[in-house]
Amino acid sequence: MAQLGRLLTAMITPFDGEGKVDYAQARKLAKALLDSGSDGVVVSGTTGESPTLTKEEKLRLFAEVKSAVGNKGAVIAGTGNYCTEESIELTREAEKTGVDGCLLVVPYYNRPTQDGLYQHFKAIAESTKLPCILYNVPSRTVTNLSAETTVKLSQIDNIIGVKEASANFEQIATIIQKAKKGFLVYSGNDGDTFHIMCLGGYGVISVVSHLVGLQIKQMMEYCVKGDIQKAAAIHHNLLPLVSAMFVVSNPSPVKYALNYLGFSVGKPRLPLVEPDERSKAVIEQTVKSYKIDLPIG
Repeated sequence: MAQLGRLLTAMITPFDGEGKVDYAQARKLAKALLDSGSDGVVVSGTTGESPTLTKEEKLRLFAEVKSAVGNKGAVIAGTGNYCTEESIELTREAEKTGVDGCLLVVPYYNRPTQDGLYQHFKAIAESTKLPCILYNVPSRTVTNLSAETTVKLSQIDNIIGVKEASANFEQIATIIQKAKKGFLVYSGNDGDTFHIMCLGGYGVISVVSHLVGLQIKQMMEYCVKGDIQKAAAIHHNLLPLVSAMFVVSNPSPVKYALNYLGFSVGKPRLPLVEPDERSKAVIEQTVKSYKIDLPIG
């Protein structure tokens, strides 16, 4: 099964002045991200405000973004939620739009057992031919997808990887060591990418790559080549920007940063709001001190 690239951007969803999805800007942003280092984009994930998007909006976004990027990059559809049947239905519909894979978050709110998680992901994977990437983010879902369960799921042919945002490096190292050969471990936190790559991880599903994709890609290339000193230097340099992009809940800071830089993406949808004035000042001051890789014009 074709690999989807090391640097995937968890793409924001642009909205217009009325709060409707701005599909033209979504197409433009996806292409700009590929032009600034990304190998592909994740559409309608956490950063894409998936809980506030309707099924119809998601499916149109998948189709529009894939149409815009064509074969230049991968498009991964965020199709998982807390309901197995809904996740299966959306994944099947997403497959028809031509996307290259799907991202399946650990079910939130329900707090399933590890066996429940295994059965949930297994059922979705068996419903599609798409490559599936698991998404473990216990800070948002409460439930942690254990290393043992991830390793077990890695044996399913089209479950090809995991986005690990647990910040549990012992767990992540165990997955890297024990999962099926070729199973891809992506960092789910920008601040963890360097460390996960050094452990043998594959790449990152990134937020900060909206702004500095080429620099993140260079850092990962140094890791792959074993030039840890150069990789660490880039990692250290980017840490203040990473902090600024999470000064309040993602994706509010990165949306504000893009608007501030002149790439109009609108405000977040409620219940998310724009950053407060103090946070806006932090974002502006930090962004000014970096070379921005994203083409703005």
